Amino acid sequence: MVKKFIDEESGKVIEEKVMNAITIDCVIFGFDEGKLEVLLIEHAEGISKGKWGLPGGWIKEDESIDEAANRLLRELTGISNLYLEQLKAFGDPKRFPLGRVITIGYYALIKKEDYDVKAGFTASDAKWYKMDDVKHLIYDHNEILNYSLKHLRNRVRQAPIGFNLLPEKFTLLQLMQLYQEILNVELDKPNFRRKILKMKLLADLKEKEQNVSHRAAKLYKFDPDIYKKLTEKGFNFEM
Repeated sequence: MVKKFIDEESGKVIEEKVMNAITIDCVIFGFDEGKLEVLLIEHAEGISKGKWGLPGGWIKEDESIDEAANRLLRELTGISNLYLEQLKAFGDPKRFPLGRVITIGYYALIKKEDYDVKAGFTASDAKWYKMDDVKHLIYDHNEILNYSLKHLRNRVRQAPIGFNLLPEKFTLLQLMQLYQEILNVELDKPNFRRKILKMKLLADLKEKEQNVSHRAAKLYKFDPDIYKKLTEKGFNFEM
């Protein structure tokens, strides 16, 4: 199968052979104003024109699947230099209406303010959606998104990956809201504060919030070096 791509050196659209039964779809999570969000694109062409789905597409014959995932994300949303974790393959025989196509799912957690999202190539729009506002996506993308969310819930209980969604400086309330949103549970504020501080993973910045209408809260940051040292000693992160 031959598909069109953008040549990165010349910027011209070229035709290349692709793996004609394998695609990639990426779930990119963000966090804003206490709500978990996902990055979606609106398709500009093909059978899904005008519909919304996860960023993804075909794999070139001469690139690895990791390279393809990063290229597709860059072409469709403008996001680059991102670590993507592979989830699994989704291969229901009826997932794609024009024939048998297996897709490989990837996911990532990002700080939204670090990236300028811009729709490109075969995407007419790219924007963040709150999870509660996500309705009917193309193909089996709702299934892929739900699987990614379950995977995320398991991971944040076992490792401090949730900090990837927060700004560098954050309050304990923001951190608690993040875990409440991902895990879909109501947390007790005093217990959460006591447990997270006892882990000694946060550095007290000796600063407080600025320009807020409520009582300014203390600011913290996650210290990855401390976490590394603790895990080497047998520390077990469990939220």
